[in-house]
Amino acid sequence: MPRGILTSATTWPTQLILVRHGQSIGNLADEQARAARAPRLDLEFRDADVPLSDTGREQAEALGRHLAKLPDTELPEAVVSSPYRRAAETAELALQTWGGEVDLLVDERLRERDLGVFDGMTRFGIQEEYAAEAQRRDLIGKFYYVPPSGESWCDVSLRVRSIIRDLAGWEGRRVWLFTHQAVIMSFRYVLENLTERELLDIDRSERLPNCSMTRYRQEDGRLLLDRFADTSAVDRAAAPTTDEPSKTDRVGDVG
Repeated sequence: MPRGILTSATTWPTQLILVRHGQSIGNLADEQARAARAPRLDLEFRDADVPLSDTGREQAEALGRHLAKLPDTELPEAVVSSPYRRAAETAELALQTWGGEVDLLVDERLRERDLGVFDGMTRFGIQEEYAAEAQRRDLIGKFYYVPPSGESWCDVSLRVRSIIRDLAGWEGRRVWLFTHQAVIMSFRYVLENLTERELLDIDRSERLPNCSMTRYRQEDGRLLLDRFADTSAVDRAAAPTTDEPSKTDRVGDVG
Protein backbone atom coordinates (compact mmCIF):
# COMPACT_ATOMS: atom_id res chain seq x y z
CA MET A 1 0.00 0.00 0.00
CA PRO A 2 1.38 3.50 -0.84
CA ARG A 3 2.72 5.41 2.15
CA GLY A 4 2.77 9.09 1.36
CA ILE A 5 3.17 11.77 4.01
CA LEU A 6 0.21 14.08 4.57
CA THR A 7 1.27 17.24 6.40
CA SER A 8 0.87 20.93 5.68
CA ALA A 9 4.19 21.80 7.36
CA THR A 10 6.84 22.99 4.92
CA THR A 11 9.25 24.52 7.42
CA TRP A 12 10.64 23.02 10.59
CA PRO A 13 12.66 23.79 13.72
CA THR A 14 16.38 23.05 13.40
CA GLN A 15 16.01 20.66 16.32
CA LEU A 16 13.06 19.15 18.16
CA ILE A 17 13.61 17.42 21.51
CA LEU A 18 10.80 15.58 23.28
CA VAL A 19 11.31 15.02 27.01
CA ARG A 20 9.26 12.54 29.00
CA HIS A 21 8.48 13.85 32.49
CA GLY A 22 10.49 12.67 35.50
CA GLN A 23 9.30 9.83 37.68
CA SER A 24 5.98 10.75 39.31
CA ILE A 25 4.32 9.43 42.43
CA GLY A 26 1.76 7.99 40.01
CA ASN A 27 4.52 5.82 38.51
CA LEU A 28 5.35 4.57 42.01
CA ALA A 29 1.69 3.93 42.85
CA ASP A 30 1.28 1.99 39.61
CA GLU A 31 4.32 -0.16 40.38
CA GLN A 32 2.97 -0.96 43.84
CA ALA A 33 -0.52 -1.75 42.52
CA ARG A 34 0.87 -4.08 39.85
CA ALA A 35 2.99 -5.92 42.42
CA ALA A 36 -0.06 -6.35 44.68
CA ARG A 37 -2.35 -7.18 41.73
CA ALA A 38 -4.63 -4.47 43.09
CA PRO A 39 -7.56 -3.24 40.97
CA ARG A 40 -6.77 0.45 41.53
CA LEU A 41 -3.85 2.71 42.32
CA ASP A 42 -3.61 4.13 45.82
CA LEU A 43 -3.45 7.72 44.60
CA GLU A 44 -5.34 10.77 45.85
CA PHE A 45 -4.64 13.11 42.93
CA ARG A 46 -6.49 13.55 39.68
CA ASP A 47 -4.22 12.71 36.77
CA ALA A 48 -3.49 16.34 35.87
CA ASP A 49 -2.26 17.05 39.41
CA VAL A 50 0.09 14.10 40.01
CA PRO A 51 3.45 15.53 41.16
CA LEU A 52 6.99 14.28 40.69
CA SER A 53 8.53 11.89 43.17
CA ASP A 54 11.81 12.80 44.88
CA THR A 55 13.57 10.72 42.23
CA GLY A 56 11.69 12.56 39.50
CA ARG A 57 12.84 15.90 40.87
CA GLU A 58 16.40 14.62 40.93
CA GLN A 59 16.07 13.53 37.30
CA ALA A 60 14.72 16.94 36.26
CA GLU A 61 17.60 18.71 38.01
CA ALA A 62 20.03 16.38 36.25
CA LEU A 63 18.51 17.46 32.95
CA GLY A 64 19.02 21.09 33.98
CA ARG A 65 22.71 20.45 34.67
CA HIS A 66 22.94 18.86 31.24
CA LEU A 67 21.48 22.02 29.71
CA ALA A 68 23.99 24.16 31.57
CA LYS A 69 26.86 22.30 29.87
CA LEU A 70 25.53 22.57 26.32
CA PRO A 71 27.14 25.00 23.86
CA ASP A 72 25.04 28.01 22.87
CA THR A 73 24.38 26.41 19.49
CA GLU A 74 22.48 23.54 21.14
CA LEU A 75 20.52 25.35 23.85
CA PRO A 76 16.72 25.45 23.59
CA GLU A 77 15.22 28.61 22.10
CA ALA A 78 11.61 27.62 22.82
CA VAL A 79 10.32 25.39 25.63
CA VAL A 80 6.74 24.12 25.77
CA SER A 81 5.20 21.84 28.40
CA SER A 82 2.10 19.80 28.98
CA PRO A 83 -0.02 21.50 31.66
CA TYR A 84 -0.02 18.30 33.71
CA ARG A 85 1.90 18.88 36.91
CA ARG A 86 4.50 16.12 36.50
CA ALA A 87 5.55 17.45 33.08
CA ALA A 88 5.41 21.14 34.02
CA GLU A 89 7.44 20.48 37.20
CA THR A 90 10.05 18.64 35.14
CA ALA A 91 10.36 21.60 32.77
CA GLU A 92 10.42 24.17 35.57
CA LEU A 93 13.09 22.35 37.60
CA ALA A 94 15.24 21.77 34.52
CA LEU A 95 15.07 25.44 33.50
CA GLN A 96 15.71 26.68 37.04
CA THR A 97 18.74 24.41 37.43
CA TRP A 98 20.05 25.50 34.05
CA GLY A 99 19.47 29.19 34.72
CA GLY A 100 18.72 30.04 31.11
CA GLU A 101 16.42 32.86 30.11
CA VAL A 102 13.80 31.02 28.10
CA ASP A 103 10.10 31.42 28.77
CA LEU A 104 8.16 28.26 29.55
CA LEU A 105 5.02 27.96 27.42
CA VAL A 106 2.16 25.59 28.21
CA ASP A 107 0.03 23.80 25.63
CA GLU A 108 -2.83 21.46 26.54
CA ARG A 109 -2.28 19.44 23.35
CA LEU A 110 0.81 17.96 25.02
CA ARG A 111 -1.24 16.46 27.89
CA GLU A 112 -1.26 12.73 28.61
CA ARG A 113 -3.70 10.42 26.90
CA ASP A 114 -7.09 10.44 28.67
CA LEU A 115 -8.08 6.95 29.83
CA GLY A 116 -11.60 8.00 30.77
CA VAL A 117 -13.27 5.66 33.27
CA PHE A 118 -10.10 3.53 33.35
CA ASP A 119 -8.03 6.32 34.92
CA GLY A 120 -6.49 5.10 38.18
CA MET A 121 -7.17 1.44 37.39
CA THR A 122 -4.76 -1.42 36.77
CA ARG A 123 -5.27 -4.06 34.12
CA PHE A 124 -6.46 -6.39 36.88
CA GLY A 125 -9.21 -3.96 37.86
CA ILE A 126 -10.20 -3.35 34.24
CA GLN A 127 -10.49 -7.08 33.54
CA GLU A 128 -12.54 -7.52 36.70
CA GLU A 129 -14.91 -4.55 36.38
CA TYR A 130 -15.03 -4.08 32.60
CA ALA A 131 -14.60 -7.56 31.15
CA ALA A 132 -16.59 -6.68 28.02
CA GLU A 133 -14.40 -3.65 27.38
CA ALA A 134 -11.28 -5.76 27.82
CA GLN A 135 -12.58 -8.11 25.14
CA ARG A 136 -13.49 -5.21 22.87
CA ARG A 137 -10.01 -3.75 23.26
CA ASP A 138 -8.50 -7.11 22.26
CA LEU A 139 -10.68 -7.15 19.14
CA ILE A 140 -10.03 -3.54 18.10
CA GLY A 141 -6.38 -3.39 19.11
CA LYS A 142 -4.38 -1.01 21.27
CA PHE A 143 -3.94 1.70 18.65
CA TYR A 144 -7.59 2.24 17.73
CA TYR A 145 -9.29 1.30 21.01
CA VAL A 146 -11.09 4.15 22.83
CA PRO A 147 -11.65 3.61 26.58
CA PRO A 148 -15.11 4.76 27.74
CA SER A 149 -15.00 8.60 27.94
CA GLY A 150 -11.30 8.49 26.99
CA GLU A 151 -8.97 8.79 23.99
CA SER A 152 -7.43 6.35 21.55
CA TRP A 153 -3.86 6.67 20.36
CA CYS A 154 -5.39 8.03 17.14
CA ASP A 155 -6.95 10.87 19.13
CA VAL A 156 -3.56 11.72 20.61
CA SER A 157 -2.02 11.62 17.13
CA LEU A 158 -4.60 14.15 15.98
CA ARG A 159 -3.41 16.52 18.70
CA VAL A 160 0.17 15.92 17.61
CA ARG A 161 -0.66 16.72 13.98
CA SER A 162 -2.08 20.05 15.17
CA ILE A 163 1.11 20.82 17.09
CA ILE A 164 3.23 19.92 14.08
CA ARG A 165 1.43 22.54 12.00
CA ASP A 166 2.38 25.14 14.62
CA LEU A 167 6.02 24.04 14.59
CA ALA A 168 6.30 25.82 11.26
CA GLY A 169 6.32 29.06 13.24
CA TRP A 170 9.61 28.04 14.86
CA GLU A 171 11.56 27.58 11.65
CA GLY A 172 15.29 27.41 12.26
CA ARG A 173 14.94 27.32 16.07
CA ARG A 174 15.64 24.66 18.69
CA VAL A 175 12.41 23.54 20.37
CA TRP A 176 12.02 21.40 23.49
CA LEU A 177 8.67 19.83 24.42
CA PHE A 178 8.05 18.34 27.89
CA THR A 179 5.32 15.76 27.68
CA HIS A 180 4.22 12.13 28.20
CA GLN A 181 4.84 8.69 26.78
CA ALA A 182 1.77 8.39 24.55
CA VAL A 183 2.42 11.84 23.07
CA ILE A 184 6.07 11.08 22.32
CA MET A 185 5.12 7.80 20.66
CA SER A 186 2.48 9.65 18.63
CA PHE A 187 5.13 12.10 17.43
CA ARG A 188 7.10 9.11 16.21
CA TYR A 189 4.01 7.74 14.46
CA VAL A 190 3.36 11.02 12.62
CA LEU A 191 6.87 12.32 11.93
CA GLU A 192 8.27 8.97 10.82
CA ASN A 193 5.16 7.91 8.91
CA LEU A 194 4.94 4.63 10.82
CA THR A 195 2.28 2.01 10.40
CA GLU A 196 0.15 0.80 13.30
CA ARG A 197 2.22 -2.40 13.51
CA GLU A 198 5.55 -0.55 13.39
CA LEU A 199 4.50 1.81 16.18
CA LEU A 200 3.23 -0.97 18.44
CA ASP A 201 6.37 -3.04 17.81
CA ILE A 202 8.47 -0.10 19.04
CA ASP A 203 6.16 0.39 22.01
CA ARG A 204 6.51 -3.28 22.98
CA SER A 205 10.26 -3.62 22.47
CA GLU A 206 11.71 -0.28 23.60
CA ARG A 207 11.23 1.47 26.93
CA LEU A 208 10.85 5.23 27.25
CA PRO A 209 12.51 6.12 30.58
CA ASN A 210 11.53 9.05 32.74
CA CYS A 211 13.31 12.27 31.77
CA SER A 212 14.67 10.70 28.59
CA MET A 213 15.15 12.82 25.47
CA THR A 214 13.96 11.90 21.98
CA ARG A 215 15.76 14.03 19.39
CA TYR A 216 14.83 15.07 15.86
CA ARG A 217 16.93 17.18 13.51
CA GLN A 218 15.85 19.09 10.43
CA GLU A 219 17.33 17.70 7.25
CA ASP A 220 16.20 18.08 3.63
CA GLY A 221 12.88 19.64 4.62
CA ARG A 222 11.97 16.97 7.17
CA LEU A 223 12.45 16.19 10.84
CA LEU A 224 14.51 13.01 11.11
CA LEU A 225 14.93 10.92 14.25
CA ASP A 226 18.43 11.34 15.66
CA ARG A 227 18.10 9.50 18.98
CA PHE A 228 15.27 7.82 20.88
CA ALA A 229 14.85 7.61 24.67
CA ASP A 230 18.29 9.09 25.42
CA THR A 231 19.04 8.97 29.18
CA SER A 232 22.57 10.39 28.99
CA ALA A 233 21.69 13.52 31.01
CA VAL A 234 20.37 11.45 33.92
CA ASP A 235 23.16 8.88 33.60
CA ARG A 236 25.95 11.47 33.71
CA ALA A 237 24.51 12.98 36.87
CA ALA A 238 24.37 9.54 38.49
CA ALA A 239 20.68 10.12 39.13
CA PRO A 240 18.45 7.02 39.16
CA THR A 241 17.18 5.89 35.77
CA THR A 242 13.59 4.71 35.94
CA ASP A 243 11.41 3.29 33.20
CA GLU A 244 8.12 2.60 34.89
CA PRO A 245 5.36 2.25 32.31
CA SER A 246 3.10 5.21 31.71
CA LYS A 247 -0.56 4.91 32.62
CA THR A 248 -1.25 4.21 28.93
CA ASP A 249 0.33 0.79 29.37
CA ARG A 250 -2.37 -0.22 31.85
CA VAL A 251 -4.89 -0.24 29.02
CA GLY A 252 -2.32 -1.72 26.65
CA ASP A 253 -1.99 -4.71 28.98
CA VAL A 254 -5.71 -5.48 29.07
CA GLY A 255 -6.27 -9.04 27.90
